[in-house]
Amino acid sequence: MYRVGLGLFLFWCSVFNAVATEYIVPARMDVGVFFGSLPADATYISFSASSSYTSSGDIVLPDVQLCVIDGKGASLLLGPNSNGFTRRISSQKEVDIKLTSRYVIRDFSEIKGGKKAIDLQATLGSIVSNCRLHDQTEIAVDLRFCLMARIENVLVTNPSSAGFVIRTGDWPGASATNSQSNSTVLSQCRVFCSVTTTNAYSVLNCGGVRIMDCISEGGECDRDLLLSAEMHNDQERFGSNPTMKSFTLENFHVEHNVRKESILVNMTPQASVNLTNIYWNSASTAPVIRYVRGQLNLSDIGWWTDSHRIVSRVQAPRINVARCHSKLRLGDNESATATRSGSFELVDPLGDAKTLDTRYIRISAPSY
Repeated sequence: MYRVGLGLFLFWCSVFNAVATEYIVPARMDVGVFFGSLPADATYISFSASSSYTSSGDIVLPDVQLCVIDGKGASLLLGPNSNGFTRRISSQKEVDIKLTSRYVIRDFSEIKGGKKAIDLQATLGSIVSNCRLHDQTEIAVDLRFCLMARIENVLVTNPSSAGFVIRTGDWPGASATNSQSNSTVLSQCRVFCSVTTTNAYSVLNCGGVRIMDCISEGGECDRDLLLSAEMHNDQERFGSNPTMKSFTLENFHVEHNVRKESILVNMTPQASVNLTNIYWNSASTAPVIRYVRGQLNLSDIGWWTDSHRIVSRVQAPRINVARCHSKLRLGDNESATATRSGSFELVDPLGDAKTLDTRYIRISAPSY
C-alpha cells in the first residue's frame, strides 16, 4: 500500500512539473513592455486577450530553455524602430549560454511594420510558423547563429529591403566561421516583393541550408536568392568560407522580373549547390543564374526559354545539368561564340578571362 501511495505521489509530481507556466499578454498593453516584465518561469506566452496588439519597441525574448509564443490568430503592429521578436547578444562569449534557449513563434494573423518582425539570434532548434509579415523596413526575418532553425508557412509582403536572411552573428567576437545558422530549413514560405526589395532570400556563410517549396513574386527586386560564401559581403570577390559546404533549393517558384539576376551563386570550389525543379515564369532580360564559383547542380527544370541565360563570371564554370528542358543546352559549333554557348555566357569576368570554357558544363538526359 505504501509503495502504491508513493508511486501515485511521484506520478502527480511529474505531471505538475511538466505543466508550462502560461502568461497571457493583456489587451491594450505594450507587448515589449510586457515581455520586459516576464517572470523567470515564463515558458508559454499567449496572445489570447485581444485580436490586436502593439509594440512601440523591441520585444526581447526571455532566456529560457524553451518558450512558446502563441499568437492565437492575433495581429501585432510594431513601431518604426522595433526589431520585433529579438534577443540581446553582447558578445560571442555570451553565446554559449544563450544558445541553450529555443523558441516557437506561431500563429500570428499579421505582424506589421517595424524594422524587423523576427530577429532571432543564438538559438538551437527554434521554429517560426504560420505567420504573415507586412511592411518591414530592413529585414522581415533575420536569423543570426540560428542553428537548425525551421521557418515554415511564413508569408512576407512588401519588405522595403530584404525578406528572409540566414546569416552569421555580427556581434563582437563573431565571425563567418564560428556563428553560422547551419542546417536551417525554410519551407512553404513566400516573399511578395515591393519595388524596393533587394533580395527576397539570402543565405550568407551558412552551410546545409535547405529552401523547399517557396515562392518569390510581386514587384521587381534585385534578386530572388543571394547565395554567398564571401566572408566580407563583397560579391566582387570569390566566396572563400571553408565551412559552407552545401545548399539545396527545391521546388522554387519565381513569378516576376528582377533587376540583377534571379539567383547569385558565389560559393567555394568544394561546395555543392543543388537547384531542383525551379520555375521562372517570366522571360526576364536579367540572367536567371549568375555563377561565380561552386559545384552547381541543376536538375528537373522543366521550363526554359531562349531568353533564359546562365552567366558566368569565371572562364570555366563547374555546372552539371540533368533531366532539364532541352533548351537548357550548350550551343553548336555554328552558333557558339568566344563568350557564349547556348544558354551559357561569360559576362563581366572576375579576372582577365576572355573566353568561355565549356569543358566542365555537363548536360545529361534532357527531358524534352
